Amino acid sequence: MISNIKIYGIKNCDTVKKALKYLSSNEIDFDFIDFRVNPISKNEFQNMIEKVGLEVLINKRSTTYRLLTDSEKDNVNFELILKYPTLIKRPVMIQDSKILVGFSEQKYLDFLR
Repeated sequence: MISNIKIYGIKNCDTVKKALKYLSSNEIDFDFIDFRVNPISKNEFQNMIEKVGLEVLINKRSTTYRLLTDSEKDNVNFELILKYPTLIKRPVMIQDSKILVGFSEQKYLDFLR
């Protein structure tokens, strides 16, 4: 039985919707945490960076990222993430000590094995 899954994202994000639909349709229990409603803690942010790296975690294709100053782009930190939660690529799935960023059915299938 698959357990202890947390999905971090934003509820109106299409990719997050696809991920949640995939999990639900496969009867996989999860807790959904909306970044905008419940901002991540500094410890959660640090854990994500340690596991996947800032390059994977930050959505550099987002409008929010493109509007940052060069200085902000070079120094993405916790305070900036709190101010602009959409900087985090979505969804972020955490199961125990494993973290996966983004969604594809194959990645989820491999991750959840």
